[in-house]
Formats: sequence, structure tokens, C-alpha cells
Amino acid sequence: MMLEVEGGTREECLQIFRHECGHALQHAYGLHRRGLWQRHFGSATQKYPEVYRPNPTSREFVQHLRLFYAQSHPVEDFAETFAVWLRKPESQWRKRYRGWPALRKLEYVDALMQEIADEPPVLRTRRQIEPLSELRGTLRQHYEAKREQYSIHYPDTYDGDLRRLFSDEYRHRHRELASSFLRRNRTEIRRLVSRWTGEYEFTLEQVLKDMIGRCRELRLRAIGPERRLRTEFAVLLTVKTMNFHYSRRNWVAL
Repeated sequence: MMLEVEGGTREECLQIFRHECGHALQHAYGLHRRGLWQRHFGSATQKYPEVYRPNPTSREFVQHLRLFYAQSHPVEDFAETFAVWLRKPESQWRKRYRGWPALRKLEYVDALMQEIADEPPVLRTRRQIEPLSELRGTLRQHYEAKREQYSIHYPDTYDGDLRRLFSDEYRHRHRELASSFLRRNRTEIRRLVSRWTGEYEFTLEQVLKDMIGRCRELRLRAIGPERRLRTEFAVLLTVKTMNFHYSRRNWVAL
């Protein structure tokens, strides 16, 4: 349904586990009630957004999960900082974030974990939050909502870029259609761009469909070595994705 599985690889699964472990510790020890925690991360009672607008150049936040997730909310900022702290030894995160304001958050988490290491959690209740017995939504409804959420409509200003990459010259009329070339390579291109941009494959697939449609209407042909064309198109899609998705005019859905 989404062309990929969240946590479907060992590394991504571990990333999610580290992040969620941070949430568990925050609530178990009531860390968000501490004044110093709030000075570093903000108020945990801040309304949780449906969308957020990240700044890819910000050094105030660590970078761990895709789409600069630490910037979405104070509790996510803490969970992401904790995940980076948990993943790497001190020498590595100090080197990686040297000179970044985010380093102060990592140092705070480091000191905080040492402080509570031998303390019992303050939260003792066994009350379940949203137990499965109360779940009424179906998987179909979940994925229909998710597909709608990530169906972002990029501006259809592809023609100039596509003409620079492919050819509409009459002398190339017997070469493979660019639309056929892209259909053959769409999975590899989609996965490559997703890995480098953090964008969801489902969203990239919508853009690819639009580009393939324009190539078909313009009768463009694939000219040149296939590997070079595949790489250059992946670069084009990456640039379009970064320009659109992380510009100040656009927001990221949670």
C-alpha cells in the first residue's frame, strides 16, 4: 500500500526502537516535568501537530529518523536526542555534533541517564493506553488515510527539465520512449531517492507517475547510456523533492 515497510530493515527497526525507548523513559521517570528538561526541549504539553515545517539546515536538533523528525515536537526532540545518545558511544556523538547547539542536548541526556540509572521509575500505574480491545479502525481505513496524507501534489513544471534529459528530436524516433525507460527503472530510482532525501516512496511514486505521463505526452526518447540516464534522472527527482518538500512554503505530515 505504501511501497515500503516502516522499520522493514534491521537498521530502521533499531532506529525506531531507540526512539520509542526514549519516550518510555521520559514518561516512566516524568522527565518532562523537570525545569532543565523543558529549557532544553520545550514544553511537553505543547499541542501535538498534524504537520510540521522542518528547517533542514538547523543545527539545534539531532538528525536520526527521516524528515528531520526531531523538529516536529519537544517530546520527539527528546526521543531523537536520546536515540542518538543510545546508538553511539560518547566519542562519536561528540565528534558528529561538535559545534552544534544540539550537542548541549546530548550532553544533558548523557548526564540525565547517569543520574536516573539506579533510580526506580516514578510512574507505577499499569493502566493501558488505547488497548487493542478498544481499537475499531480497520487496516483498510488506516492505509487509506495514510495514502491520502502522503499524496503530495508537486507543481507540474517538469517539461523543461525532462527535455534537457531526454530528446524529442525526430532523428531519435526509433529509440525507446522515455516513459518506458522510467517505468522499467522506477523502483530502483524511487528507492535511491528515498534513501538520500528521506522522502516516503509512496510520495515519490506520485511524482514519478506525473513525470512519466509528461514524457509520454511529449513523446520524449531515452538517448544515451542507461546507467547515466538513470543516475541523472535520480538527481533531477532528488532536486525537485528537496526544493519542494523542504522549502519554507511546505509542511511535513506526521
